[in-house]
Amino acid sequence: MKRLAAVALMSVVLLPTIAFASSSTDAALGLGAFAVFNQILGGVGIFGAVRPAVVAPAPVVVTPPPVVYSPPPVVYSPPPVYVAPPPPVYVAPPAAVYVAPRPVYVAPRPAVVYRHVPVYRHGRWAQHQH
Repeated sequence: MKRLAAVALMSVVLLPTIAFASSSTDAALGLGAFAVFNQILGGVGIFGAVRPAVVAPAPVVVTPPPVVYSPPPVVYSPPPVYVAPPPPVYVAPPAAVYVAPRPVYVAPRPAVVYRHVPVYRHGRWAQHQH
């Protein structure tokens, strides 16, 4: 049966008058035919030989052992140890340093005193005394 199918397929593939198409179409048809030919000869897919059915074994039923609870072990923990922080250290600030400012000398401005100042009064110049 396989030989007959192979001969029929080879005769169909090798007939040049069946497909009138370009070179890319010819290549696609040739690759498809080659894939089908490999399936026929390799025995894969629907053309493969009948294989015996694989039956899974019956599942094994095992009951787990009963659960036994026991009280947790006693753990001794010593009481916590508290350590007081060290007392704060106070540092007195240094004494204030007073620096006396340098003495300030103010030189008096020169004053000009005029004893006899002419003043214009009542239409005439008069001598005015301070």
